[in-house]
Amino acid sequence: MPPGTTPPPSSNVRPTPGRTTGRKPESPSRIQSARSRRPGKQSRGLLALKLLLMLATVSLLLAALFLAWFFLTPSGTSFRYRMADTLITTQHRHWAAYLVGEEGLKERVAEYAKQFEEMGEERDTHEIVAPSDKEPDEDAAKPVPLTDIEPISGDGYKGYLLTVSDPTKVRLVVTSTKGKGEKVTSMVKRTGAIAGVNAGGFADPNWQGNGFQPIGMVISQGKVFYRDIGMDQNAQIVGIDKEGKMIAGRYTINELLELGISEAVSFSPRIIVNGKGLIKNHSQGWGIAPRTVMGQKEDGSILFLTIDGRQPGYSIGADLYDAQEIMLEHGAVIAANLDGGSSTVLVTEGGEIANKPSSTHGERYLPTAWLVFDNPSSVTVNNIWAGLTAKDIDPSKW
Repeated sequence: MPPGTTPPPSSNVRPTPGRTTGRKPESPSRIQSARSRRPGKQSRGLLALKLLLMLATVSLLLAALFLAWFFLTPSGTSFRYRMADTLITTQHRHWAAYLVGEEGLKERVAEYAKQFEEMGEERDTHEIVAPSDKEPDEDAAKPVPLTDIEPISGDGYKGYLLTVSDPTKVRLVVTSTKGKGEKVTSMVKRTGAIAGVNAGGFADPNWQGNGFQPIGMVISQGKVFYRDIGMDQNAQIVGIDKEGKMIAGRYTINELLELGISEAVSFSPRIIVNGKGLIKNHSQGWGIAPRTVMGQKEDGSILFLTIDGRQPGYSIGADLYDAQEIMLEHGAVIAANLDGGSSTVLVTEGGEIANKPSSTHGERYLPTAWLVFDNPSSVTVNNIWAGLTAKDIDPSKW
């Protein structure tokens, strides 16, 4: 640029010291103070590391306290065994060993088996008034309905209680296809039943069984349809005689026939006998699971309790002590456990499912179901196992 020429205005030109810029320049000491107040990346990293170490320390401390409570205190041990009992009722029974050990698992299963056997020993003496002997209630505004369904709920569980006012209207129905069980919804539709629930247990290899092979015995209409035990061998049963009286506990087939049994399946344990509960507390309740229980009141009414489970946020299930207390509250003088878990189902007229079964594969195929009929004498139940031997039945083949 020629000497004496004034440079053009430019935004890139920095003001010289002492030139006015519209604001007072900050002193070096103030700039240094501001910088000292702003933590650098290294300081923030150290702070985050300290927080992580504190969280890790607290977490380890809480974990140590929990483990000490879980394994060393009476309340923790009770909770741990209840968790193990819950796993024992599922297809993941072996997981219970992580809570109580392999030997503890074996001892627990053996302990329950012994307890259930003992719970079936006492002979039941309850009597009912046969429906035909009941005097009509002139004060009743309307006749008592044959069936009534009441919602049931408690701490962590939901379900339903089906009451059947006339016990002689209940029949045991079996699957209609050789080699395969049948859904209760199908049984209800096929027979024109008013309602139905699942009944006895069955062989279930790898929890994928076809539902065709019962366990123990099946008696329908006073005839032995199936048995894998001798006629004089004891077994735990749940049934109804020809007068509508419920029978449950340990019996031989010959004893049942002498008692005039009409319908029966094998399952256990019996939880109420002669009006008293046999399970003392939750620790003897065999874990939390979906449940199906059958009972009877003094007036002969049959009670079917179904409790849903294994569905967090809706219903995780109940133990047998819960089920026992519900049945006692509703007047049961005798009650027994039926097959539960993913088999638990309550079906109403037309094949509608009232509850929420827990099976991930949908409603299960079962060998037997308790159904309610307006006119049970008109229903024919065929023995699907007639003529078959053990080698003809493969519970794992569909």
